[in-house]
Amino acid sequence: MSLSLRTISREQHLGYLQSLPSASHCQVPAWADVKNEWRSENLGWFDESGELVGAALVLYRQLPKVKRYLAYLPEGPVINWYAPNLEEWLQPMLAHLKQQGAFTVKMGPPVVIRRWNSTAIKAGIQDPNVKRLRDVEASVIEPRAFEVSDKLRRMGWQQAEDGGAGFGDVQPRYVFQVPLANRSLDDVLKGFNQLWRRNIKKAEKAGVEVVQGGYDDLPTWQHLYEITAERDKFRPRPLSYFQRQWTALNSEDPNRMRLYIATHEGEPLAAATMLTVGQHVWYSYGASANHKREVRPSNAMQWRMLRDSYALGASVYDLRGISDTLDENDHLFGLIQFKVGTGGEAVEYVGEWDFPLNKMLHKALDIYMSRR
Repeated sequence: MSLSLRTISREQHLGYLQSLPSASHCQVPAWADVKNEWRSENLGWFDESGELVGAALVLYRQLPKVKRYLAYLPEGPVINWYAPNLEEWLQPMLAHLKQQGAFTVKMGPPVVIRRWNSTAIKAGIQDPNVKRLRDVEASVIEPRAFEVSDKLRRMGWQQAEDGGAGFGDVQPRYVFQVPLANRSLDDVLKGFNQLWRRNIKKAEKAGVEVVQGGYDDLPTWQHLYEITAERDKFRPRPLSYFQRQWTALNSEDPNRMRLYIATHEGEPLAAATMLTVGQHVWYSYGASANHKREVRPSNAMQWRMLRDSYALGASVYDLRGISDTLDENDHLFGLIQFKVGTGGEAVEYVGEWDFPLNKMLHKALDIYMSRR
């Protein structure tokens, strides 16, 4: 199949994604408006008959003082990654991005390589000799994903040594997902561990209410988010970022972004944002107060978000990033410990890959990123 590549309109791009079961929220055209400090471009691949068969959102970040760019395709491009002629898809893209002034290209193929169910993860946690997910036999291995990685290496694409195991990538390589397709809600709830089910009941008994908020409730979200940032020692994004996200994403699709708030006796105690693209729903950002944690607002909120995802026809509820550590002494262990209680599965993607178009500038960027 002979392919051609060219810039397409946002409408063409969105229309193509809407023809698919799903795609990453980082690949919808409106994501470019969220990342407004980057220049953006919508790309389309066309087959011999002129049919659009692939698309990508490219974000360009300019180097200071020179017109050279990092070209970034977060969780993309959206193409047929298992095509035998993968090189014929990617080479025109590299040539086009070089023409646009890119000195290096970073992309994140949305290709799953391994999955571990909750039983396997729990066994790994209990085994003192196991420190990482990769030490545990995967429940599902995707052989074609290894072929994709091999092809990328042969083409000259490069990957950092740790492969994003501890959030080294921009987007997480490891995520935690609760499959919803072909399951009843009762089945999903039965998959939760005893502690999660007990906490959901405890929240119900205590009178925790979970409501869906709107744009005007984003300051409430921000207040809880900043409390969380101080507690967990990370730098919070400003309120304007979430306001922009809300406006941009919901202008494209009124159901793209939601806000949930868990309250007790009228007081907001936890909040989260949720993103939807097709049949894939992401728990995106979460926050909680430091007090009244005993009434379990976060468990109640997750259960409500999961039920709403199910009602939307989602095939997967994605709790987003985890690291691959199963070491209880690692500060990132709590992420997988909390999420494994939902009875879902840890999922490993092939990770993010770089293609240096200018080796000197690419190396300079590597050095800068390693010192941040």
